[in-house]
Amino acid sequence: MSEQEAKRPATREELVKAVTDAAEKEAETRNRLTRRPTKPTVSGTAALLNIHRDTLYTWLKEFNVDFKEIADAIPTAYAAETVDTCGKPAYMIGEALVGEGNEVAHIDLLIGDKNGPVGEAFASGMSNLSVGHTPLLAVIRPNLPPKPHTLLVPKVTIKNTEDIGKIFGPAQAAVAKAVADAVEEGIIPKEKADEWVIIASVFVHPQATDFRKIYHYNYSATKLALKRALAKYPTLEKIFYDKDRAKHPIMGFKVPRLWRPPYLQISLDVPELERTKKIISQLPGSDRIILEVGTPLIKRYGTRIINDLRQVAKDIFFVADLKTLDVGKVEVDLAYEETADAVVAAGLAPAETLDSFINEAKRLAIYAAVDMLNVEDPIKKLKSIKEFPDIVILHRGIDQETGRSLGLELIQQIRQTFSDKRFLIAVAGGIVPETAKEALSKGANIIIVGRYVTQSKDVERAVRDFLESTPEMREDIDLFRVHVE
Repeated sequence: MSEQEAKRPATREELVKAVTDAAEKEAETRNRLTRRPTKPTVSGTAALLNIHRDTLYTWLKEFNVDFKEIADAIPTAYAAETVDTCGKPAYMIGEALVGEGNEVAHIDLLIGDKNGPVGEAFASGMSNLSVGHTPLLAVIRPNLPPKPHTLLVPKVTIKNTEDIGKIFGPAQAAVAKAVADAVEEGIIPKEKADEWVIIASVFVHPQATDFRKIYHYNYSATKLALKRALAKYPTLEKIFYDKDRAKHPIMGFKVPRLWRPPYLQISLDVPELERTKKIISQLPGSDRIILEVGTPLIKRYGTRIINDLRQVAKDIFFVADLKTLDVGKVEVDLAYEETADAVVAAGLAPAETLDSFINEAKRLAIYAAVDMLNVEDPIKKLKSIKEFPDIVILHRGIDQETGRSLGLELIQQIRQTFSDKRFLIAVAGGIVPETAKEALSKGANIIIVGRYVTQSKDVERAVRDFLESTPEMREDIDLFRVHVE
């Protein structure tokens, strides 16, 4: 800190903030050096405040501040998350998108040892120039590059002097300043400043005009990408949690997968397009809802109905209930071409047809379901096929519905018999909220509901009756997510 900043704080709040900031920096530095969780010390914190430790003790006493409370509030897990720079050459990757409009910044970067793969790429980039994508060293100002030395590579083809000005001006300065500040703030270990190099791939939109915003956004994006690279961001846990919730801003829709049951599958069996669209429009928002394009709809409109329904439900998982009995591969392809996320074959189909059906679905990376409607021994049937489905449906037909349970003891029997397989179990046939709770408690992953919802005068209320069955089902009702990194 400067001499002015090291003056005695005027208030208790100022002291707490100054001490906390310094203690966090000291703990970060010690963590990197020791490669284990480490608490800050009064001496180290005082040194960062540019004062003697006795002076810090005096200030703490005057304002009745307990240094131990501050130290205990600082996380010590950073060392476990940072990169191991010992042994083989370090090789880290960072990415960040910051800003909006034409000036939006997107940074992809590599950071690592000069004698490793990043160093080789750095040298190659400096000596192998390409038209419109000429790499350049990042500089804070002419004749003042940051350390680690940073190679800036334009993502967008530079076509004219205006493009040159944006890259060789605000973008170049922003990346360089972010690197220099990252070292000063301890994001990049100071002892690595001469050992590492950075390659930063920089996006500058051809229609960007505001130099201040270009600098502002690229500085933030570079700093964030560096933090992420050194912290090994993201964790696998974050990736697994977010991958089925994420929506790419340019793509404009999300593609959910069925890896977080339970789910409520609504069977759209009414063979009328406009009425079906109306039903979909009345559904409450929930990640737990998936939609089944029923056999009657497909028979009337063909598999193209799936794409038609996408217009009113672009973010929802769609199951095509083909009830395939023959030519398994052909029917999977038809549904796949219309963007089905899952396809259903009849369990009564020959084993060869089911193998062909499931194999084709898996080849195309969509879900294969087998409906055990009227199959006397589902376990025997599953044993007869070479390819195991992603979903097994225990189904009682409409003509068999009596309001009783659906042979739910089969759920555990199937799981025990095929304990080495990864699959979901769905239950269908006259399901009401009471039987849904029972099925879920016995291990069902998907509850398939038809008339209770589609013939209801209040579709939204009917759906909520099921979504409130268990705490897990309630979890995502009308969930408003704030995107936080």
